[in-house]
Amino acid sequence: MGKVTGFLEIDRQEQRYEPASDRVRHHHEFTIPLTEPEVKNQAARCMDCGIPYCHGDTGCPVHNQIPDWNDLVYQDDWEEASRNLHSTNNFPEFTGRICPAPCEEACTLNLEDSPVAIKTVEQAIADKAIRGGWVRPQIADKKTGKKIAVVGAGPAGLAAAQQLARVGHEVHLFEREPKPGGLLRYGIPDFKMEKGHIDFRQAQMEAEGVIFHFGENIGVTRQFADLQANHDAVLLCGGSEFPRHPGCEGTEFAGVHYAMPYLVQQNRRNGGEPVTDEPILAAGKNVVVIGGGDTASDCVGTAFRQGAVSVTQLDIRPQPPLKEDKLTSWPNWAVKMRTSSSQAEGANREFQAGTVEIVSDERGHVMGVKCARVGTDRQPIEGSDFVLPAELVLMAIGFAHPVHEGMLEQLGARLDKRGNLFADTFSYKTSVDGVYAAGDMRRGQSLVVWAIREGRQAARAIDIDLMGETALPR
Repeated sequence: MGKVTGFLEIDRQEQRYEPASDRVRHHHEFTIPLTEPEVKNQAARCMDCGIPYCHGDTGCPVHNQIPDWNDLVYQDDWEEASRNLHSTNNFPEFTGRICPAPCEEACTLNLEDSPVAIKTVEQAIADKAIRGGWVRPQIADKKTGKKIAVVGAGPAGLAAAQQLARVGHEVHLFEREPKPGGLLRYGIPDFKMEKGHIDFRQAQMEAEGVIFHFGENIGVTRQFADLQANHDAVLLCGGSEFPRHPGCEGTEFAGVHYAMPYLVQQNRRNGGEPVTDEPILAAGKNVVVIGGGDTASDCVGTAFRQGAVSVTQLDIRPQPPLKEDKLTSWPNWAVKMRTSSSQAEGANREFQAGTVEIVSDERGHVMGVKCARVGTDRQPIEGSDFVLPAELVLMAIGFAHPVHEGMLEQLGARLDKRGNLFADTFSYKTSVDGVYAAGDMRRGQSLVVWAIREGRQAARAIDIDLMGETALPR
């Protein structure tokens, strides 16, 4: 695939970033795309490696045919590359921007720390396809007469709804918010992915026949039984939203918030939507972010753009090694030191830092975070206490499970031991007849690319159950 000797002749090149001093002044995407010749060169590096781990179980969850579309880009057949990419991924412009690229970790060239720039090529294909008008509605030739409800317009729900509409089902997509996207729109900051990409896909899906219902909080504004009574199948893609608690005292003080309300507010501002809750802003404040994952990093970048004086990120895990042991980790995702673009904007990172207590002034306003170094058991080490000044504390240590109140209570379906909605990865059926589940609501918090995969597979399972056969890929 690609140029036979390309990996020997061409160095790895990724998209560049605007300087941190410039990009923190706005909330827009700040990557500088490669030119088409540069992208072709990167595609040319894809080697005929024999076993392409990049799109196997250790690589791409949607099984993108990466060597194939790399070769097509190298041959300058971009339109066919787009068709190939879209055959496995409904929204490659999403994943090309925000996926952590396990495919690159699994690339054979990663054994030499120089994997093919797969994510960069994917985004280039997707963006060129949209600009070129190659991404058009795929309208079903005939209707099946079946009516399906999909709850949740995040990546899993969007992918499932699109697949089901394309084979002729009447698809109704119910979403609590006024716009689609779920965490893609309201959680992920604009500087990582601007929301016009979601708007484009909404228009495409509406042309394909998907009917969107916004402001519908199933289990609150509409009873779940109503969906069951009026649809041949119901697919639940409501995500995992119940936050994990840091397990320390003081979280009730003013200025202490979970990450998602903070990120949602800023995304609403950027999208011109009203913010009705008390504003959560970092301007002029020392900010402490509890958590070491992607959501915590998004809080860091947002705080800098709001004008924070300082941002410190607390990670309870030990500082990882700068370089992984390829012989024990490859082709799996390796634990190693990684620095996000937001962290590179000036964040202070504290590893092996446990949150002991959040402290306040006499008025009940947060004024600092008492921390301690922790051992391998994540328990505080005596005498290692230190205090970080803070006027804003953001808790970003992940999500435990879906919200159970409302819809899931009314459904009464079996939950797994973690509190997620139980369904297997072949039938995607819950314990309630005619009701299916996919994405984070079933899997637990995960990647956007996994949500897309599960939405596509659930759509296939539903189509088989309703029609006895399917043309949808697994």
